[in-house]
Amino acid sequence: LQLVESGGGLVQAGGSLRLSCVGSGQSLASSAIGWFRQAPGKAREGVAEITASGDSTVLGDSAKGRFTISRDNAKNTAYLQMNKLTPEDTAVYYCAGRGGYYSDYIIVGFRPTDFDTWGRGTQVTVSS
Repeated sequence: LQLVESGGGLVQAGGSLRLSCVGSGQSLASSAIGWFRQAPGKAREGVAEITASGDSTVLGDSAKGRFTISRDNAKNTAYLQMNKLTPEDTAVYYCAGRGGYYSDYIIVGFRPTDFDTWGRGTQVTVSS
């Protein structure tokens, strides 16, 4: 499985962006998907997670009330809708996949080590 993110860019505070994560090489439907972000000098932070079937999702504290994770397995694509963006959301955003037995389970408090396939990231910059 290969993952490619897109949809990042420069947006003003209060604006919105929708990130996409497209899978290739195998069906995305067999993998849970996580979105992470990493700002300069900071650790990689979990933003949102969705199970392989799309039945369950979880949001990190920074995303609650503003971001939504979804997926369309027919299009081999997962999404991160981000609203009410602030400069603190500026980071490189990564999608990651987790296959196997736990692909249809939510891992509360998910971490980067819970995923085994990564995209290269897309830059999101929020101006004040």
